Amino acid sequence: MQNFVVRSVTGVLARIGRTADAAFRHAGEMTLLAIGVARATLTGKVSMRDVLAQLQSAGVASIPLVSVTAALSGIVTSQQGGYQFTSSIPLYVLGSVVTSGVILELGPVMTSIVVIGRVGARITAELGTMKVSEQIDALHSLGRDPVAVLAAPRILAGVIAMPMLVGLANFVGVFAGLVAARFAVGLGPESFLFGARMFWHSWDLLYSIAKGFVFGLVIPLISVHMGFGTRGGAEGVGRATTSAVVMMIITVLVLDATFPPLFLN
Repeated sequence: MQNFVVRSVTGVLARIGRTADAAFRHAGEMTLLAIGVARATLTGKVSMRDVLAQLQSAGVASIPLVSVTAALSGIVTSQQGGYQFTSSIPLYVLGSVVTSGVILELGPVMTSIVVIGRVGARITAELGTMKVSEQIDALHSLGRDPVAVLAAPRILAGVIAMPMLVGLANFVGVFAGLVAARFAVGLGPESFLFGARMFWHSWDLLYSIAKGFVFGLVIPLISVHMGFGTRGGAEGVGRATTSAVVMMIITVLVLDATFPPLFLN
């Protein structure tokens, strides 16, 4: 019995140690990757044509799905908010609930989830395939820096596109909530906007866009890092893509939880 307990405790501690080692290793490698991207950008080694191509793929092509997700978020928030209200709460407060909920939380987070599934997974699979097929090694042999050629355009495109997508999601979500409030609880646009203005803070929009900027940096950074670290052929590409999606979602949610105590208090 005593030996079993010792082995169990030792196994748990070993598992914790391996997890911590992997976490610190990933953090260190991503830090070096970010430094490499910054160096390549500041020294002019990044092709603007590649950045524009990634903006088209990651930003413009994501607009329809982001708009649909934001509209549904605004509609659901408006409907559920109206359902929860009682006669003692003025109905115009629903305008503030929807506006604050979409701009502070749902707009940035739901947009990030969309970008993770549509863009982040694609980047990891794309670079992972290039890694296992030795195309990245071929770049090295030709004297070209994979960070400047492959990583930097994707990360810069994410940093530029994500705040814009969040701004679009905020607008679409609030407008959809306004329309839904009219049909769900009979709240007119004037009363909805009155409630939204009553509890509005100018900082809220900057807070939302700042979330978009941070998420736009983290998502492609993780996906590029996981793509560069892919091993083991097609099966390895699948494992890397799955691990990247999980890591991106957890990172976004953890960062989202750290924003309120840092910036709203």
